[in-house]
Amino acid sequence: MGSGAHRRATVAVKESLRELRNQLSLLNHQVSAHLALKDVDLDCLELIGRHGPLSPSALARRAGLHPATMTGILDRLQKGGWVVRERDPEAADRRSVAVRAVRGRNAELFRLYAGMNTAMDELCAGYTEEELELIAGFLHRATSAGNTATGDLATG
Repeated sequence: MGSGAHRRATVAVKESLRELRNQLSLLNHQVSAHLALKDVDLDCLELIGRHGPLSPSALARRAGLHPATMTGILDRLQKGGWVVRERDPEAADRRSVAVRAVRGRNAELFRLYAGMNTAMDELCAGYTEEELELIAGFLHRATSAGNTATGDLATG
């Protein structure tokens, strides 16, 4: 493939990623609206579910948010019954807290994402295992590139 064709294909991939980001943002906005949460609350709930239990400061770092902002988010999530704050028995400082997701609430989230989940299963059924590994590898590397760019902006 010539450099012009490669450049055009690269531009098409980047445009598609932007469109996907916009669409996923709209989907997440609808999910958070159904749950009476702010979009940032849903983002933090996902981080807690995937990486938790986490200290509020570790969660703030992962989310790229100020610790005071995180306090308000955790207050809303706790009030809604989505998370619990527990004393962290592992920590040297006995006052330190770990935040964990309340497992029983996952069914509500799964139900709201069920349409997208089913669509993705059907989409993936049309690809070979090798193709899916290639796509997953590309998305992982794109996520890593985004993580690096975000860190550069945060410290720059």
